[in-house]
Amino acid sequence: MKIGFASDHRGYKLKMMLMDYFKDKYEIEDYGAYSEESTDYPDFAFKLGEHVASKHVEYGVAICGSGIGISIACNKVRGIRCAKVDSIEDVVATRNDNDANIIAFGEKVDFEKAKELVETFINTPPSTEDKHERRRNKIKEYEEKQ
Repeated sequence: MKIGFASDHRGYKLKMMLMDYFKDKYEIEDYGAYSEESTDYPDFAFKLGEHVASKHVEYGVAICGSGIGISIACNKVRGIRCAKVDSIEDVVATRNDNDANIIAFGEKVDFEKAKELVETFINTPPSTEDKHERRRNKIKEYEEKQ
């Protein structure tokens, strides 16, 4: 399994720690930032989103100061369903209900919690309930019209 990671300068340290932790479990792709020098999160969010949407990587993890800006930018890429998450419950819900393919969180998330968020994200399958599939399909259909 291949996982993509992206951050801005504020999320750089946590991104690097997570990539180092997961490198022995998964194939890892780094879509930037590549240092703590000030950067613009949309540049890296778009790159991550494009690679997830094209299936070059199966899932994405995006980190910025709050997790909000980078999640908004990821969601501008057609085919991306990125959720800003704060808890395991958020992760399970967004995988079950929305089949999210990228999660985002802020730089201040504790490393141990961040590991758990990513592991839960990767290991939680989407729901096959009709109501969830119907709702996801409505989103896809709307997106295709745009």
